Amino acid sequence: MGKLNIAIDGPAGAGKSTVAKFLAEKLGIIYLDTGAMYRTVALKAIRSGVGTTDRIALAALMENINIDVKYVNGSQVIKLDGENVNDLIRTPEVTKGSSDVAQFPEVRIRMAGIQRKIAEQNSLIMDGRDIGSYVLPDADVKIFLTASEQERAYRRFKENISKGMTGTTFEEVLKDIQYRDKNDSNREFSPLIKADGAIEIDSTGREADWVIKTILNIIGDKGGD
Repeated sequence: MGKLNIAIDGPAGAGKSTVAKFLAEKLGIIYLDTGAMYRTVALKAIRSGVGTTDRIALAALMENINIDVKYVNGSQVIKLDGENVNDLIRTPEVTKGSSDVAQFPEVRIRMAGIQRKIAEQNSLIMDGRDIGSYVLPDADVKIFLTASEQERAYRRFKENISKGMTGTTFEEVLKDIQYRDKNDSNREFSPLIKADGAIEIDSTGREADWVIKTILNIIGDKGGD
């Protein structure tokens, strides 16, 4: 198999990361968590006292931010100014801030440049909101993974509980999902859309195994194995 780039897009909580991680392991290729990159920008803004909706200040922040993505034993490690921030970018404040900063072209252009460079050099699976439509429009396989709003919120709520994050109610998670959906779909630059050539998969009421098998079949049909 030659170099293979797979783009998985969809709204928050659709299961993109879970599916992409398993597929990457199954196929023996890299999984690039683009959402972690935007979370890292949000963390940088918060630490710097920059509002996550302040476009001018964020544009200036992008001039000096140092984000590095490495792989250690097959797992992604994201560093901010040399510091491993994997465990610092999953708080509710950073989660909300990541959706805010991702609205702005200055942020997205900088992050897309890093993502494309990694994709040029590696076979990988990349998930996000605009991978197939903007970051990797020539990806070999494009998937648009979605699910109902309620189910996506429930999945995220269960995930939070499993990680010991018990201070957030289901209603708060649902409100966050709705906030992020609105931001992602309505931003002027590179919004969340189903890319040309993408195959839509609705995972409502489906287990991850079903989604994974479906995508593996799609990859096989396209000559990816």
